[in-house]
Amino acid sequence: MATRDYAKRGRKPRSRGRRAAARPPFPWLRLVLVLALITGFGYFLWSIQGASDDAPVQPEAEIVKPQPKPKPKPESALPEKPQETWEYIETLPEKEVEVEVPKQQLGGPYQMQCGSFRKQGQAEEMKARIAFMGLESQVRRTQGSNGVWYRVVLGPYERKRVAESDRHTLQRGGINGCQIWLWN
Repeated sequence: MATRDYAKRGRKPRSRGRRAAARPPFPWLRLVLVLALITGFGYFLWSIQGASDDAPVQPEAEIVKPQPKPKPKPESALPEKPQETWEYIETLPEKEVEVEVPKQQLGGPYQMQCGSFRKQGQAEEMKARIAFMGLESQVRRTQGSNGVWYRVVLGPYERKRVAESDRHTLQRGGINGCQIWLWN
């Protein structure tokens, strides 16, 4: 089969026998309906105007304003306002209220533990993640009844509020589950 060159083939010549697109017929029915509506509306307005010209003109009724009623004279005036006396104004400065406020004991220094691992490498990795957040932590080796544990600890903190602030910093960085305890 021979290859064809479609790019140089050119266009087909137009046939002269093709018929022009037919136009839709003029909407005579719509034109008649619109003219009938306009004529009817004009007749309606003309009849309203003629009805108002033919109607007898009635005189306008006089507007009667009601006369104000005379005010009765006050026969008895209100009694004078009594003088108020308040006892507490004189007695309050003489009173003393004693309240016992227990002294708040400072809980002592706090520490925050963010992890406890069996392998020291995992604890060091947690310490490095905390260091990237700008906080200093320590890895402590503890011997428990069930083996050796490596704890990642931050602190000591004088106030619990400072420890909670650091815990929120760690939570924003993706380290959750840190616990705040009293320092042992």
